[in-house]
Amino acid sequence: MELLADIAVKPIIASESWLITPNVGLMIWTFVVFGISLFILTRAVFPRIRDALDERRASIDESIDSAERTRTEAEQVLAEYRERLKEARAQSEEIVQRARQTAESHEHEGRERGQEIIAEAAKRAERDIEAATKRALDDIRREVADLTVMATEKVTRKSLTDADQRRLVEEALSELDFSSLSSSAENN
Repeated sequence: MELLADIAVKPIIASESWLITPNVGLMIWTFVVFGISLFILTRAVFPRIRDALDERRASIDESIDSAERTRTEAEQVLAEYRERLKEARAQSEEIVQRARQTAESHEHEGRERGQEIIAEAAKRAERDIEAATKRALDDIRREVADLTVMATEKVTRKSLTDADQRRLVEEALSELDFSSLSSSAENN
Protein backbone atom coordinates (compact mmCIF):
# COMPACT_ATOMS: atom_id res chain seq x y z
CA MET A 1 0.00 0.00 0.00
CA GLU A 2 2.71 2.26 0.73
CA LEU A 3 3.77 2.05 -2.78
CA LEU A 4 0.45 3.28 -4.01
CA ALA A 5 0.56 6.07 -1.54
CA ASP A 6 3.99 7.12 -2.70
CA ILE A 7 2.78 7.23 -6.22
CA ALA A 8 -0.33 9.19 -5.34
CA VAL A 9 1.54 11.61 -3.09
CA LYS A 10 4.43 12.34 -5.29
CA PRO A 11 3.76 14.77 -7.98
CA ILE A 12 4.25 13.50 -11.50
CA ILE A 13 7.19 15.19 -12.98
CA ALA A 14 7.74 15.04 -16.72
CA SER A 15 11.24 13.69 -16.33
CA GLU A 16 10.37 11.02 -13.78
CA SER A 17 7.56 8.61 -14.78
CA TRP A 18 6.30 5.79 -12.59
CA LEU A 19 6.34 3.46 -15.71
CA ILE A 20 10.00 3.97 -16.28
CA THR A 21 11.13 3.70 -12.72
CA PRO A 22 11.71 0.08 -11.74
CA ASN A 23 9.44 -1.04 -8.99
CA VAL A 24 9.64 -4.59 -7.59
CA GLY A 25 5.94 -4.88 -6.84
CA LEU A 26 5.02 -3.79 -10.34
CA MET A 27 7.49 -6.26 -11.76
CA ILE A 28 6.05 -9.12 -9.77
CA TRP A 29 2.51 -8.29 -10.77
CA THR A 30 3.66 -7.98 -14.40
CA PHE A 31 5.24 -11.44 -14.21
CA VAL A 32 2.12 -12.88 -12.58
CA VAL A 33 -0.17 -11.36 -15.21
CA PHE A 34 2.24 -12.47 -17.93
CA GLY A 35 2.29 -16.01 -16.50
CA ILE A 36 -1.50 -16.17 -16.26
CA SER A 37 -1.82 -14.78 -19.77
CA LEU A 38 0.74 -17.23 -21.04
CA PHE A 39 -1.07 -20.11 -19.29
CA ILE A 40 -4.42 -19.08 -20.80
CA LEU A 41 -2.86 -18.60 -24.24
CA THR A 42 -1.08 -21.96 -23.99
CA ARG A 43 -4.22 -23.81 -22.91
CA ALA A 44 -6.88 -22.10 -25.01
CA VAL A 45 -5.49 -20.01 -27.86
CA PHE A 46 -2.26 -21.65 -29.04
CA PRO A 47 -3.85 -25.08 -29.64
CA ARG A 48 -6.52 -23.47 -31.80
CA ILE A 49 -3.89 -21.51 -33.71
CA ARG A 50 -1.79 -24.69 -34.08
CA ASP A 51 -4.85 -26.63 -35.30
CA ALA A 52 -5.70 -23.89 -37.78
CA LEU A 53 -2.09 -23.84 -39.01
CA ASP A 54 -2.07 -27.66 -39.25
CA GLU A 55 -5.32 -27.58 -41.21
CA ARG A 56 -3.91 -24.89 -43.48
CA ARG A 57 -0.66 -26.87 -43.97
CA ALA A 58 -2.68 -30.04 -44.69
CA SER A 59 -4.82 -28.11 -47.17
CA ILE A 60 -1.72 -26.69 -48.86
CA ASP A 61 -0.05 -30.13 -48.92
CA GLU A 62 -3.21 -31.63 -50.41
CA SER A 63 -3.35 -28.84 -53.01
CA ILE A 64 0.30 -29.44 -53.89
CA ASP A 65 -0.28 -33.20 -54.15
CA SER A 66 -3.39 -32.62 -56.25
CA ALA A 67 -1.51 -30.22 -58.50
CA GLU A 68 1.31 -32.76 -58.86
CA ARG A 69 -1.19 -35.53 -59.75
CA THR A 70 -2.91 -33.21 -62.21
CA ARG A 71 0.44 -32.30 -63.79
CA THR A 72 1.37 -35.98 -64.05
CA GLU A 73 -2.00 -36.82 -65.60
CA ALA A 74 -1.66 -33.89 -67.99
CA GLU A 75 1.76 -35.13 -69.06
CA GLN A 76 0.32 -38.61 -69.62
CA VAL A 77 -2.58 -37.20 -71.62
CA LEU A 78 -0.15 -35.09 -73.64
CA ALA A 79 2.03 -38.14 -74.31
CA GLU A 80 -1.06 -40.13 -75.38
CA TYR A 81 -2.18 -37.25 -77.57
CA ARG A 82 1.23 -37.06 -79.24
CA GLU A 83 1.23 -40.83 -79.77
CA ARG A 84 -2.26 -40.71 -81.28
CA LEU A 85 -1.21 -37.79 -83.44
CA LYS A 86 1.74 -39.83 -84.73
CA GLU A 87 -0.58 -42.77 -85.39
CA ALA A 88 -3.08 -40.49 -87.16
CA ARG A 89 -0.31 -39.05 -89.32
CA ALA A 90 0.93 -42.54 -90.17
CA GLN A 91 -2.62 -43.64 -91.00
CA SER A 92 -3.23 -40.57 -93.13
CA GLU A 93 0.01 -41.17 -95.01
CA GLU A 94 -1.01 -44.80 -95.51
CA ILE A 95 -4.45 -43.74 -96.75
CA VAL A 96 -2.89 -41.23 -99.15
CA GLN A 97 -0.46 -43.90 -100.39
CA ARG A 98 -3.32 -46.38 -100.91
CA ALA A 99 -5.34 -43.71 -102.69
CA ARG A 100 -2.40 -42.99 -104.99
CA GLN A 101 -1.93 -46.69 -105.71
CA THR A 102 -5.65 -47.10 -106.35
CA ALA A 103 -5.66 -44.07 -108.64
CA GLU A 104 -2.63 -45.38 -110.53
CA SER A 105 -4.28 -48.80 -110.78
CA HIS A 106 -7.52 -47.29 -112.07
CA GLU A 107 -5.59 -45.12 -114.50
CA HIS A 108 -3.66 -48.16 -115.76
CA GLU A 109 -6.86 -50.21 -116.06
CA GLY A 110 -8.55 -47.29 -117.81
CA ARG A 111 -5.72 -47.02 -120.31
CA GLU A 112 -5.78 -50.77 -120.94
CA ARG A 113 -9.56 -50.73 -121.33
CA GLY A 114 -9.30 -47.73 -123.63
CA GLN A 115 -6.71 -49.52 -125.74
CA GLU A 116 -8.94 -52.62 -125.84
CA ILE A 117 -11.90 -50.49 -126.92
CA ILE A 118 -9.77 -48.80 -129.59
CA ALA A 119 -8.49 -52.19 -130.81
CA GLU A 120 -12.06 -53.56 -130.91
CA ALA A 121 -13.24 -50.46 -132.75
CA ALA A 122 -10.37 -50.80 -135.24
CA LYS A 123 -11.21 -54.50 -135.83
CA ARG A 124 -14.89 -53.67 -136.21
CA ALA A 125 -14.00 -50.87 -138.63
CA GLU A 126 -11.81 -53.27 -140.62
CA ARG A 127 -14.64 -55.82 -140.74
CA ASP A 128 -17.07 -53.10 -141.77
CA ILE A 129 -14.65 -51.90 -144.46
CA GLU A 130 -14.13 -55.45 -145.72
CA ALA A 131 -17.90 -56.05 -145.77
CA ALA A 132 -18.49 -52.73 -147.52
CA THR A 133 -15.72 -53.52 -150.00
CA LYS A 134 -17.20 -56.95 -150.66
CA ARG A 135 -20.67 -55.45 -151.15
CA ALA A 136 -19.23 -52.80 -153.42
CA LEU A 137 -17.39 -55.43 -155.46
CA ASP A 138 -20.54 -57.55 -155.66
CA ASP A 139 -22.50 -54.48 -156.76
CA ILE A 140 -19.84 -53.67 -159.35
CA ARG A 141 -19.93 -57.27 -160.65
CA ARG A 142 -23.71 -57.15 -160.96
CA GLU A 143 -23.52 -53.81 -162.74
CA VAL A 144 -20.82 -55.14 -165.06
CA ALA A 145 -22.91 -58.21 -165.71
CA ASP A 146 -26.01 -56.16 -166.40
CA LEU A 147 -24.08 -53.78 -168.64
CA THR A 148 -22.47 -56.67 -170.45
CA VAL A 149 -25.85 -58.29 -171.10
CA MET A 150 -27.33 -55.01 -172.29
CA ALA A 151 -24.34 -54.27 -174.52
CA THR A 152 -24.45 -57.74 -175.99
CA GLU A 153 -28.16 -57.50 -176.67
CA LYS A 154 -27.70 -54.19 -178.42
CA VAL A 155 -24.76 -55.37 -180.45
CA THR A 156 -26.37 -58.60 -181.48
CA ARG A 157 -29.88 -57.22 -181.57
CA LYS A 158 -31.33 -60.28 -180.16
CA SER A 159 -32.19 -61.35 -176.69
CA LEU A 160 -30.00 -63.86 -175.04
CA THR A 161 -31.05 -66.90 -173.19
CA ASP A 162 -30.20 -67.36 -169.59
CA ALA A 163 -27.38 -69.72 -170.41
CA ASP A 164 -25.90 -67.29 -172.93
CA GLN A 165 -26.17 -64.46 -170.41
CA ARG A 166 -24.35 -66.48 -167.80
CA ARG A 167 -21.60 -67.46 -170.14
CA LEU A 168 -21.06 -63.87 -171.28
CA VAL A 169 -21.06 -62.53 -167.70
CA GLU A 170 -18.54 -65.11 -166.56
CA GLU A 171 -16.28 -64.31 -169.51
CA ALA A 172 -16.50 -60.57 -168.80
CA LEU A 173 -15.86 -61.03 -165.12
CA SER A 174 -12.88 -63.25 -165.74
CA GLU A 175 -11.38 -60.60 -168.00
CA LEU A 176 -11.77 -57.88 -165.35
CA ASP A 177 -9.18 -57.62 -162.54
CA PHE A 178 -11.05 -57.10 -159.25
CA SER A 179 -7.98 -57.86 -157.16
CA SER A 180 -6.63 -54.36 -157.71
CA LEU A 181 -9.94 -52.88 -156.48
CA SER A 182 -10.01 -54.99 -153.32
CA SER A 183 -6.33 -54.29 -152.47
CA SER A 184 -6.80 -50.53 -152.90
CA ALA A 185 -9.89 -50.64 -150.67
CA GLU A 186 -7.97 -52.55 -148.02
CA ASN A 187 -5.19 -49.96 -148.09
CA ASN A 188 -7.69 -47.17 -147.40
